[in-house]
Amino acid sequence: MEKKIIKQTKLHIKKGDTVMVIAGNAKGKTGVIKEVITEKSRAIVEGANLQTKHVKPSASNPQGGIEKREGSIHISNLMVVENGKAVRTGRKLNEKGKLQRYSKATGKFIA
Repeated sequence: MEKKIIKQTKLHIKKGDTVMVIAGNAKGKTGVIKEVITEKSRAIVEGANLQTKHVKPSASNPQGGIEKREGSIHISNLMVVENGKAVRTGRKLNEKGKLQRYSKATGKFIA
């Protein structure tokens, strides 16, 4: 059996970033990234792409019911928000010689 080598890709977003959805049903909504799924290039954004899930009754939840939860969004449909506007990002060396994300609109580094 051969082992699959999963190459980790650098993404323009990461957990905790405030992003805006630029395409799809949730277009125009902003939210904070809760989780990034690198294998599928998708992210879960707080308050965007809400889906209805029917929950079966269980011991911990004897009532069951219908709950709303966030679905994943492809990262190509997300842009980082800076000062209330969606901005394109790039990578360049900072003063310590390390690659860091920066805003192409202002030229400032993104934490």
